[in-house]
Amino acid sequence: MHELSLARALLTQLAAEAERHAFARVLRVKLAIGALGHVDPDALAFAFEVASKGTLAAGAALDIERVAGAAHCLGCGADVAVHGRGDFCPKCGGGHLVVTGGEDMKIRELEVA
Repeated sequence: MHELSLARALLTQLAAEAERHAFARVLRVKLAIGALGHVDPDALAFAFEVASKGTLAAGAALDIERVAGAAHCLGCGADVAVHGRGDFCPKCGGGHLVVTGGEDMKIRELEVA
């Protein structure tokens, strides 16, 4: 389950931010996760809850926003939303799409004390 690794990396990043900005607790984390990022939001939420025990983020709420995938069609030149890899262009039906977004995970907001 790579979501546990992601949760641990997130906690490492939160600890670094706490040191940089002098806060002691994380109360809420709002994440944006791309639909093409191969991350299961439910598994990540569970992993975060387990991995955060005993850390500055213990008991913190984790809000996950799903971000649509985006691609550029080499056939018609359109920039389109996609739901998965291998999708066809919704404009022209072509299959030559280059992913341009929706693969990453970003911290959007932190509520700290």
